[in-house]
Amino acid sequence: MDFSYDNEQTALREAVAGLLTKAYGGDERRTVTRSEPGFDEATWGRLAEMGVLGLPFAEADGGMGAGPVEVALVATEMGKVLAPEPFVETVVLAGGLIAALGTETQRTELLTAIAEGTSIVVLAHAEPGLRWSPSAGSVTAEQSGDSWTLTGVKEPVPHGARADSFVVSARTADGATQLFLVGGDAEGLTRTGYRTHDGGRAARVAFAGTPAELLGEAGGDRTADVERALAMARIAYANESVGAMDTALAMTSEYLTTRKQFGVTLNKFQALTFRAADMYVSLELARSIALWATMVADAGGDVVLAADRARLTTSRAGRHIGKEAIQLHGGIGVTAEYKVGHYTSRLTAIDHQLGDGDWALGRLAAGVAGHESVDPLS
Repeated sequence: MDFSYDNEQTALREAVAGLLTKAYGGDERRTVTRSEPGFDEATWGRLAEMGVLGLPFAEADGGMGAGPVEVALVATEMGKVLAPEPFVETVVLAGGLIAALGTETQRTELLTAIAEGTSIVVLAHAEPGLRWSPSAGSVTAEQSGDSWTLTGVKEPVPHGARADSFVVSARTADGATQLFLVGGDAEGLTRTGYRTHDGGRAARVAFAGTPAELLGEAGGDRTADVERALAMARIAYANESVGAMDTALAMTSEYLTTRKQFGVTLNKFQALTFRAADMYVSLELARSIALWATMVADAGGDVVLAADRARLTTSRAGRHIGKEAIQLHGGIGVTAEYKVGHYTSRLTAIDHQLGDGDWALGRLAAGVAGHESVDPLS
């Protein structure tokens, strides 16, 4: 099979890489993440000008009509430089739900604004005590005529303090999970933002009889839709992880070939070279599974299963590469002033975003009984 990218995909990757390297190729990320909102609004606008923020949306909704492969290319390049912009959170996750479920009016208004870079929309789904479930928990939705109000707390909400509007999951009176749109200035909405260990941003978002608009048409349960959207986001995060691991390994290899000990460079020590080689194996395994999961999504396959497999492999690879990158850099690897630790921190944050590797392993193990058994000796 031919796994090479076509000319348009290559041009997209090169354009995004050029923009992000210019924006975060030096110490710019450290400066940007120290101040609010935790990412560069100008860079976000430039991504919009390039059409990146509308990649997966239909052209009728103001998008580019691209697919998961193009999204993966962007996510990988963002991972390489640890770009803090909320691409996955806004475009893939919240935007994906709006594109899949929203009415024509909702899609036109919200997706066009996302694609133009004028509005940041994020999903408020996680709740305290609710461990990576696709269903809503304690946040409830109450209906009065054609109007809805929400009550409860969502946390953590990535970029929740900066968001212009939210897609919120809530439990209705019949126990179903529904999705709602809430404006950032809605009555009864309070949010408390804070910085995360990887330099990102999250918030506690509370609703107290907050007016909300039902996303899409009434009826049914949206748990399966949330599950699919979360899976698509996990696949995008897998590609972002590959980008981060790629850079972490490159930085480590360069360090081994330049840093001297006992009069020779570190790569002359066979044990260290073997450890770097093991990092390369982990990276390529992660790259392969991320590409496979992306192709499954592009072909319309079982994205939930693919996302779980990708999450398990990238989780283990990210932990291995992050740990070894710090160890092989020695004392400088654990300092906040050196970049390699920031890559490990981001890989750790991604691992715990939407379900970690152990969680994915548990889900995969639970489905083993559904496969036929094979006797290797027969």
